[in-house]
Amino acid sequence: MTIRTDRLRLEAATLDQLSAFEREGEAGLLRALGVSAAEGWAGPDALAAIGRAGDYLRVRPEAADWWMHFFFDASDGTLIGLGGFKGAPADGGLEIGYEFAPERRGRGLATEAARGMVARALARPDVDHVLARTLPNENASTKVLRKVGFRFDAETPHPDDGPVWRWRLDRSPA
Repeated sequence: MTIRTDRLRLEAATLDQLSAFEREGEAGLLRALGVSAAEGWAGPDALAAIGRAGDYLRVRPEAADWWMHFFFDASDGTLIGLGGFKGAPADGGLEIGYEFAPERRGRGLATEAARGMVARALARPDVDHVLARTLPNENASTKVLRKVGFRFDAETPHPDDGPVWRWRLDRSPA
């Protein structure tokens, strides 16, 4: 599945791409994608998630469209970030996440990516809300989520990060 916005192309990761990463690391992934990458396109936590994503898709191949996505600059095809959905829709909702190369931040790309993912999610009749999580303080991600229309929902515990803020965007009534 591909999500297209004015400046971005968000492509669902394939098992072949993830397997290339498992075998050869970032260089193998870039070869499998056939692209170059912006410096720092994925931080250490994101790279670790790529390493785990293949195992997830081997067990749940039907989840490919609702899992990891690679973010490309639509003008030149450069890999500039990643994110996507944290699992298939369930109980009327799903969660999004995103990360961009430091040199690409502050340009509205995260807002554009989040809007694209939200539009894709809410196009499904079985999805009535979208969630996101941030660190528990005002930061660039909280600004992005507010711009997209999310509202603060609750502070919740996270097994790795401790307390986090949960954000929610509900489908507008018809």
